[in-house]
Amino acid sequence: SCGEVSGRGVCQDVVPSNSPVGAQFPFSGTDDRENWPIVFYNRTCQCQGNFMGYNCGECRFGYTGPNCTVRRNMIRKEIFRMTTAEKDKLIAYLNLAKRTISPDYVITTGTYEQMNNGSNPMFADINVYDLFVWLHYYASRDAFLEDGSVWANIDFAHEAPGFLPWHRFFLLLWEREIQKVTGDDNFTIP
Repeated sequence: SCGEVSGRGVCQDVVPSNSPVGAQFPFSGTDDRENWPIVFYNRTCQCQGNFMGYNCGECRFGYTGPNCTVRRNMIRKEIFRMTTAEKDKLIAYLNLAKRTISPDYVITTGTYEQMNNGSNPMFADINVYDLFVWLHYYASRDAFLEDGSVWANIDFAHEAPGFLPWHRFFLLLWEREIQKVTGDDNFTIP
């Protein structure tokens, strides 16, 4: 289902990085995020060309068209230059996202250990807005240690070299999900 028949992508094994975590995280094998994503799944789509998404069914950011070959530039307006109508539309879109269950994503409601190595799946539906709240929380939350304690001295989303690219992708994906919820392909985050 990675679009193999149409040439959009192929299914492949996930190969996590074997690079060591930084010295700021002195543990190994204790956190769900260490070998992301193999804690939850071990196969994924490798998209070809300008296709992306969990099933290679969408165009990469900046492309559109039936074959994702048309370059598309989006202009994000400075928030202080938005009209009252544009601000009202933004708020209405965010409110709609809070009332719309994501058709594509669920969230985990337990740790790997609580899921008993995957034999006790713990997932729940979530609305599109809160999905992004949860994604940001999951990337930056404290580490849960083997003995049940919490180690608060880590923040993978903000205290690592991936800070800028992670947040850039996060905001692009959030913008895309708002576009899908509203049907407004011209929506951009100010």
